[in-house]
Amino acid sequence: QSFVNEPLQETVATISLPSALHSFFPPGETDTTRVQFQFYGTHDLFQVLSFNSFYSFILFSFVGITKGPKTEEVYLMCVFVSGGQGGWNSRGCETHSISSNQTSCLCDHLTHFAVLLVSHSDSQILTVISYIGCGISSIFLGITLLTYLAFEKLRRDYPSKILINLSVSLLGLCMLYLLNSWFSSFSNYGVCIATAATLHYFLLASFTWMGLEAVHMYFALVKVFNTYVPSYILKFCAVGWGIPLLIVSLVLAIDKDAYGSNMSDEAAVTLDCWLQNDSFFYATVVAFILLILVFNTCVFIVVLIQIRQMKANKPSANSKSSLHDLRAVASLTVLLGLTWSVGLFSFGPGRVVLLYLFTIFNTVQGFFVFLFHCLMKENVRKQWRIHLCCGRFRLSDYSGGVSEPVCVIQKTLCESFSLRFMFRLYMERCRHYIMTVFNAQLNG
Repeated sequence: QSFVNEPLQETVATISLPSALHSFFPPGETDTTRVQFQFYGTHDLFQVLSFNSFYSFILFSFVGITKGPKTEEVYLMCVFVSGGQGGWNSRGCETHSISSNQTSCLCDHLTHFAVLLVSHSDSQILTVISYIGCGISSIFLGITLLTYLAFEKLRRDYPSKILINLSVSLLGLCMLYLLNSWFSSFSNYGVCIATAATLHYFLLASFTWMGLEAVHMYFALVKVFNTYVPSYILKFCAVGWGIPLLIVSLVLAIDKDAYGSNMSDEAAVTLDCWLQNDSFFYATVVAFILLILVFNTCVFIVVLIQIRQMKANKPSANSKSSLHDLRAVASLTVLLGLTWSVGLFSFGPGRVVLLYLFTIFNTVQGFFVFLFHCLMKENVRKQWRIHLCCGRFRLSDYSGGVSEPVCVIQKTLCESFSLRFMFRLYMERCRHYIMTVFNAQLNG
């Protein structure tokens, strides 16, 4: 269809409609049909904090718009006011820079439109940080998985098995994020939906396993008695991988078009293939993550109180003990994903700073998993020295190591023979032992 390419002289905005629009009018009523346009000279009714500033008046519908020249530090984006949750959305609009003084917006629907002036600097830096951080996390998560899968002694206990599942989900999340642009470049509708749904699945799986880490910590350190669960890890796997699959399946069954591609030309900070429906996004991503973070924060506080009470029964801590406690807190923060809560406070004057912290901490979460649960763990380093080192750095397989948690075995036997009441005192001692092993695992 043909459009008017040149704007009228001395005009701020020009609207051009395709001639094929007449075919949608009822027969015989072409001359009586009205198309109404509204121009807003101020953006007071359209306050959205997602973008830096307005570049044009707000229009009901437009194709061409002219105003002052743009600078190299910013780019222009054609957007419209999204219904429901509000906010600006670029879906269905293409941005074309005709000249330094004119920007053309080609949109396939009619609503309130505007041209936004968006800063390149922060969005580009955050995008680069995200890709670098996810790349680093992918490498070290791969090393972590290879370590725990190759050495059988490292994956005998429950925490190690949970860590392996968490690492798999985080690795899938990082890899899908890195490959998202490549998959979207195929411009294939089915591929984009599959990419967005898989990315959504690994995001939910990652947070589900973070929540299961908190559940296991609560069972092991707080609710020590009467906590034997048959097929413990099998049930954890059913929850950790099943709940995200159920949520994604429901979204696909209700509206598969909820997944798709963001068609904006220069929205570099936005995922290409992702959830495009605001209702599904807030219900299945924001609410789900918020629920997990609230639960993990509560468990984190309870565990810290338990550790403090255990420390109260020991002599006064020295500087080395304080350093171990700090490492334990950092390790718990990484395992429970508490750094993601920074995103909840990324608004107001400190929004940019918090976005940088959010991006840095969360994209390198996989590296921190490797740091605290491979590099700083003594039993992992011993396995490396036994199987990977040579010469004087090689360690004998019979050089000793961390003892097995015998208390857990005794506790299981007690549950099996219904003799728990005879071991109350012994279980209290087990509780102290588990705390000691737990601190040893966290502090290496």
